[in-house]
Amino acid sequence: MIAFSSVTKQYGGQILFVDASFQINPGEKVGLVGPNGAGKTTVFRLITGEDEPDDGAIERPRKLTLGYFRQDVGELRGRSILAETCAGAGEVARLGEELAVLTARLEAAGDDLDDGVARFSDVQARYQDLGGYDLEARALTILHGLGFVDEQMHDDVATLSGGWKMRVALAQILLARPDLLLLDEPTNYLDLESILWLEGFLRDYAGTVVMTCHDREIMNRVAGKIVEIDGGTLRSYTGNYELYEAARGVEAARREAEYARQQARLAKESRFIERFKTHVAKAAQVQSRIKKLEKVERIAEPRRIIEKRFEFRTPARSGDDVVKLVGLSKAYGTRVVHDGLNLTVRRKERWAVMGENGAGKSTLLKMIAGALMPDAGEASIGAAVTLGYYAQHVMDLLTGDRTILEELFEHAPLANQGTLRNLAGAFGFHDDDVFKPVRVLSGGEKARLALAKLLYDAPNLLVLDEPTNHLDIATKRALVTALADYEGTLMFVSHDRQFLRALANRVLELSAAGPRIYGGSYDEYVSSTGREAPGMRAPS
Repeated sequence: MIAFSSVTKQYGGQILFVDASFQINPGEKVGLVGPNGAGKTTVFRLITGEDEPDDGAIERPRKLTLGYFRQDVGELRGRSILAETCAGAGEVARLGEELAVLTARLEAAGDDLDDGVARFSDVQARYQDLGGYDLEARALTILHGLGFVDEQMHDDVATLSGGWKMRVALAQILLARPDLLLLDEPTNYLDLESILWLEGFLRDYAGTVVMTCHDREIMNRVAGKIVEIDGGTLRSYTGNYELYEAARGVEAARREAEYARQQARLAKESRFIERFKTHVAKAAQVQSRIKKLEKVERIAEPRRIIEKRFEFRTPARSGDDVVKLVGLSKAYGTRVVHDGLNLTVRRKERWAVMGENGAGKSTLLKMIAGALMPDAGEASIGAAVTLGYYAQHVMDLLTGDRTILEELFEHAPLANQGTLRNLAGAFGFHDDDVFKPVRVLSGGEKARLALAKLLYDAPNLLVLDEPTNHLDIATKRALVTALADYEGTLMFVSHDRQFLRALANRVLELSAAGPRIYGGSYDEYVSSTGREAPGMRAPS
C-alpha cells in the first residue's frame, strides 16, 4: 500500500532519516515508534503528501482514501456534535450534501432535468455503497464508544473542551472508514473505557492502520508490525510492541558485541604499529597493517538508549490513617456523583480510583486535595500528612514566559541552581534545555516539569489525576519505577493499564450502584470482575 524507497529527509541541519526504506501492506496494523523529534510526524506528512522527500521515492495507490488524526484539530463550531461528526466523514459526507442539493433541485424542476437525474442516480449509488444511509447510526455508535452520551449529541460542538473536541475529530475519521488510518497519539485525551473501545475498533478494522501511541497495551494488542525511527534509520519489526522491545534488545546486544570486537582488533593492530614503527626489520609488516587499517570499514559506535530515572526524595513519615472520608456527598445540579461515601486510606496504600466517565473520579480527588468542597460530609487528612496534588490543570498554571529553570526557582526559591538543574535533568531537561521558555514546551514536557515540581516537595501523600497523559512510553516507565519505590501513600486515577497494574494494591470503583472496594491489585480486580474497566468486557 505504501512504500518508502531510499528516502532521505532533513530539516535545516537536522537529518531525520537517510536512505530509509520500508513498506506498509494492505490490512496491516503498524506502530510507529521513536524518541521525540525522531521524525514520526514527518513520516505521516510524507505519506499524506503534505511533505516531499529530499531524495528517494514514496509509492502510494492512486485511489487511496486516507484519514489523518493529528493533535491539532482546528476550530470546531456551528454544528451539533452529531452533525459535526457526520460532516467530517470524508467522501460519504460530501456525497450526502450533494444528494440533498440534487434532491431539492429535482423536486423544484420536476422531471425536466435529465442530467440531474443521471447525476442523482450516480451519487445515490455511491452514497449507498459507502454506507451513507446508516451514517448517523454508525456515528452514534462511535461517539458512544468515545464517551459521549445521548443527551450531548445535539449540543453545539463549540461548547466542548479541547480534549472532547479531539474525540469528535477522532470520531470523524473513524466514521469515514478510509483505506488507511494515520493516528497520531489517538489515546491522549481518552479515558480507560474509551481506550478499550478504540482498541477493539482498531483490532477489527478492515483497513490499514499506522499509529503512534504512548499506550503500551494498545500497541501490544493492536499492532502486528513496529517501525522504529532512530538515529536516521528506519527499521521494521514483525510483531507487537513487546516483541519489538525483545528483538531490539537482541539487536542492540549484537551491535555492541560487533563494535567491541572491532575496537579490540583495531586496538591490537594499533599497538603493533606503535610498538614496531621504528623497527627496520618490521617496516614491511607495519606498512602492511597501516594499509589494512585504512581499508577497514569502521562500525559506528552504537546509539545507546539511556533510560530516564526519577528518584523521589524520602518523605517524612505520616500517621497511619492518611485520608478519612466520612459521609462525603457531592452533586452537580440534579446529578449526584457521590452520596455518603465512607473510606479510610492507610499509610503506604496505593489506591486506584476507577469508574465510568462522569462517575466522579476527578471530583473525589479534588475534594481530598481541598480543591473542591463537598456538599456534605468531610474529607480529612491525617496527622503529619503532607499532600502533593497533580491534576491536568497544573500544566496550565505554568508561566509561559519563564524558562524551565526559572519555573523551578519560583517553586523552590531556597534551592541552589545545581540542585534544580539535577532535578530538571532527572525529568529529561538536560544542559541548555533548562533555558527553554515554558510556552514552547510540548504537552509531555509540561507534564514532566509539573511532576518535577511535585517531586521536589517530597510529600508523603500523592494524589494524582491522570499523571501519564502526554508522557511517552520511556517516561511513563521511569515514573512507574519511581512510584514503585515511593515510601508514601498514593491515590490516583489513570487510564494507563501498565500504570494501574504496576502500582495499585487497592481499587475503589465508583458506579451508579454505589462505591465498591477491591482489596487487591488491578490484576486481581480484573480477575474478580471479569473486566478491565467498569462497564467494559474482559480482555480477549
